[in-house]
Amino acid sequence: MAMCASAAETKERRLIVKLLGLEGSVWSSCLWSLLFFAALADLHGDGENKLVVGDLGTGACNIKLKVYKGTSLVSENTLLDLPTGLVSFHMDQHEPRTPAIAVASGPFIYVYKNLRPYFKFTLPPLEVNPLEQEVWTQAKEDMIDPMSLKEMLEGIRDKADIPLSVRSLKFLMLDPQEMETYVNLHKQQPLRRQVASRYMFSSFPMSLPSVPTLIDVTGQFDVEFRITVACRNGNIYILRRDSPKPKYCIELTSHPVGLVRIGKNVVVGCAQETLLSYTQKGKKLWTVYLPAPVMTMGLMDHHTRGFQAVLVGLANCQVQLYRDKNLLNIVKTPVRPKKDVVTSICFGRFGREDGSLIMTTKGGGLIVKILKRTAVFDDRDTAPGPPLAQSIRLNVPKKTKLYVDQTMRERENAVARAYVKALESSLTPMSASLSEPLKMNAVVQGLGPSFKLTLNVQNTAACRPVMNLAVSFLYDEALYSMRPSFFKVTAAYFSARIFLR
Repeated sequence: MAMCASAAETKERRLIVKLLGLEGSVWSSCLWSLLFFAALADLHGDGENKLVVGDLGTGACNIKLKVYKGTSLVSENTLLDLPTGLVSFHMDQHEPRTPAIAVASGPFIYVYKNLRPYFKFTLPPLEVNPLEQEVWTQAKEDMIDPMSLKEMLEGIRDKADIPLSVRSLKFLMLDPQEMETYVNLHKQQPLRRQVASRYMFSSFPMSLPSVPTLIDVTGQFDVEFRITVACRNGNIYILRRDSPKPKYCIELTSHPVGLVRIGKNVVVGCAQETLLSYTQKGKKLWTVYLPAPVMTMGLMDHHTRGFQAVLVGLANCQVQLYRDKNLLNIVKTPVRPKKDVVTSICFGRFGREDGSLIMTTKGGGLIVKILKRTAVFDDRDTAPGPPLAQSIRLNVPKKTKLYVDQTMRERENAVARAYVKALESSLTPMSASLSEPLKMNAVVQGLGPSFKLTLNVQNTAACRPVMNLAVSFLYDEALYSMRPSFFKVTAAYFSARIFLR
């Protein structure tokens, strides 16, 4: 391997791989480090990609932008604030094409060309809350004290639609003895609410119903593009160039943790330990149940092989490789010095190796693995035994007493048996006399305490009327009451309906 400095180091690494049980793996380990925010770019146009990282340092100092060639540090630049995003891009069409590095930090985007500061872009400010502006104006004129300022800002924060500025939010976090010094330091400066450049992918203003947490972009800005955004409300929105508002909306059952687009499909990792796939119009394709919560996701796009898959980092110190819903490979976090959870994944060209997998861990470590040129992935699911979905019990509700009684009634009272029983018990009585060919049935409607009785008296004769009929009801007077309980039907020609309550 090109990473190894000597034959002794190569021998030691082979021994470690053998001790770790990775001898038969398709990945070969080559580097560990303690860095954050990585991007791969050919900075000098020589065909060798460098690793560009944003080192957070202690969080307050030693924040630097570092460039590594293999394991050697070739360049570093001091950053003024904590980086929140890092990406490489081409600024021109000149040959050789050397990309620039853009670093997002607060409301600024710093652009580095040839590893030197080149340009600083400030994002346009947002609208300031008028009530907040008025409160700080009063503080500037010494009309209110710091404690009154705090109470008024807390009231504005709880009720106002426009969020507070960073100055007000920092002020609310201070101790009482520090408030006066903070107010005297900032009250003469104009109040601004700036955008925090958290994501480094889009510059076209679009409106969303919720705060975005994950963004994936495909296409060209001048031609056609689609932006897939996962928001805090648990929904995924698809944005297009021809519309400033979302074109499609995908409603999830739990909050998204990772988002990857493969072709025209979107793969989402959710907090309920599931991996879901949707079309760009929101149609659900498949679901995979994972053995542990999702920590991060990344796209594995091997251009030379035309191979695309999804890398899923789990909380059980594993990185699983999926193509569609098939599990192809599992990468485990090395046990030296200890196991650690992978928090971010990046796949691409590092050095002169096309298939390099870069993983950062929760403890601040960086793991780089190189895909072997002889590695072959089987498209079939490598999970042993039946699929995991087969062992999941369906949430079938318990049988109620009403359901059991109705089932027994349907079993005992078949259609033919019920018809014969109805004839024998005169539930639909018919007159046996030819002089009075009548048919009568009664229907009770209602749940009580009042019922509606519908009595249907039908003359079955073709052309013979029936005259002077009398109808009488027999019932338990202790339970029921009916008015009238006796009445006369003057004539029944063909049919008659009588309604009683």
